Amino acid sequence: MKPLPCIAAVLLALAANAASQPSLDGVKRVIFLGDSITYSGGYVDILEAAARVDHPERAPEFINLGLPSETVSGLSEPGHAGGQFPRPTVHERLDRVLAKTKPDLIVACYGMNCGMYYPFSEERFAKYREGIELLRKKAAAAGAKVIHFTPPVFDPVPIKARLLPAGLAEYKQPFEGYNTVLDRYSEWLLQQRAQGWLVFDTHFPMAKFLADARATDPAFKLAGDGVHINATGHWLIAREVLRAFDAPAEKLAEAKDGAAFLAAIHPRGAELLKLIAQRQAVMKDAWLSECGHLRPGMKRGLPVAEAQAKWAELEKQIAEVAKAKP
Repeated sequence: MKPLPCIAAVLLALAANAASQPSLDGVKRVIFLGDSITYSGGYVDILEAAARVDHPERAPEFINLGLPSETVSGLSEPGHAGGQFPRPTVHERLDRVLAKTKPDLIVACYGMNCGMYYPFSEERFAKYREGIELLRKKAAAAGAKVIHFTPPVFDPVPIKARLLPAGLAEYKQPFEGYNTVLDRYSEWLLQQRAQGWLVFDTHFPMAKFLADARATDPAFKLAGDGVHINATGHWLIAREVLRAFDAPAEKLAEAKDGAAFLAAIHPRGAELLKLIAQRQAVMKDAWLSECGHLRPGMKRGLPVAEAQAKWAELEKQIAEVAKAKP
């Protein structure tokens, strides 16, 4: 079987418009920024595990810094979280994140919360664009490349009874056509490829997958609450990235989730994924606490030094599993 390219190395090389063979030289850290979908970590875990398959003894550090409720637009709907707190913005913490983690590469997935679950408006759209461009500017100043993922799908079907129609002054519950707003945000991101941006489209492939699945099973869903995708949804995000990097097409087509794919390309792939997910669970809370944020209700992570000691313990197990031969 053709070896799976190291995702982090390929991402970095493409982000730099490199024409040479991707290399891990100089690649030390990749950070993932986003909202609760990123924080839940499924697609991050799969991508790290896939990277480790091809480089069992040498891979960059993947740090999940997703923060629930967060936006890149800086907007928050009235009464968010029952009026307990406004949505945090990544720009409140981005300078600290860059200074403390010193990433080589940033993977950013924003949009789901940025339209506030309202109908489309040019003003909100402008705030989204400005926020994305500011993220890129700050990343460039810190010497980090940026890769964008289009936002996942908003699915109105499972929560149809809770949705509101167009034309209202305020939306205390989501607008029924909110996915069309995410269509617009995704289209704009994809258009930036012409400016040299590296953008992975997860939105439209996910929408097609959902429509195809629902054609045979009307009860099928990727997100029971319309927003927070399940394991299948996370697999669809990871699959689009893996597809772009020439992962084995037949394995991608056959696998129903990340664990099945990893098991298909590595004799202990499912075990590897579990260990990486375990390590990510420790490290993401540690780094979120270290960098600081304004989102109430988050678990307090271990001090980073203590979490890194646990990281090292798990790394021994991960390295042992990763080097297993067929």
